[in-house]
Amino acid sequence: MTAVLPAPRPAQLPPAPGPDRFAPAHRRRPVRALLRFTGRWSLRMLVSTAVLAFLGLAVGPHVFDYRTMTMLTGSMAPSIDPGDVVISTPLDVEDVTEGMVITYHIPIDDHRVVTHRVIDVQHSPDGQVTVHTQGDANNTPDPWTAVLRGDTAYQVQAVVPELGHLVTLLRNDTLSTLFVQLLPVALSVWMLLRIWRPTRDEDAEPATRGGTR
Repeated sequence: MTAVLPAPRPAQLPPAPGPDRFAPAHRRRPVRALLRFTGRWSLRMLVSTAVLAFLGLAVGPHVFDYRTMTMLTGSMAPSIDPGDVVISTPLDVEDVTEGMVITYHIPIDDHRVVTHRVIDVQHSPDGQVTVHTQGDANNTPDPWTAVLRGDTAYQVQAVVPELGHLVTLLRNDTLSTLFVQLLPVALSVWMLLRIWRPTRDEDAEPATRGGTR
């Protein structure tokens, strides 16, 4: 008599891990990583822009002997639009010639500073230089003749578009307090947190359930 033994049941293997079970953390959280990357670089760009603007407008004129002025009107459009910042460098008044765009004080009213193009230059025997100017967008010359005082005049060398709007905005009392007082404190706290925050290896694979043989 022959006994029939039941066939051994095959050992059950654990279910295969899903395609994302052991994926790196940065692949499971692409949106979070993208937002963190965008925020970090946006903050860096904001700080860099603020520092460069401060150096160019506040420190540079004292170190490199140039002047900056925000254009308030459209008298020199389209070469200089309202809100643009003009950068002027010094030159000897004897070197002022027709066609130059210079920055100077007008001889009437409030003696405000204007930036216009020289259309006529007169040199007197005693060395006095007199100029007649006109804005590029104006149909008529300026209604005055200006005497350039001293030995130095200022010629426009470069134009930074739209920067004047930022300067005007930062002159607001609330924003000025924010950028001058609160922003440095916030940046200091952020830098300390970046230095002392424990690092995490987000690319490390999580421990598997059970050992391998």
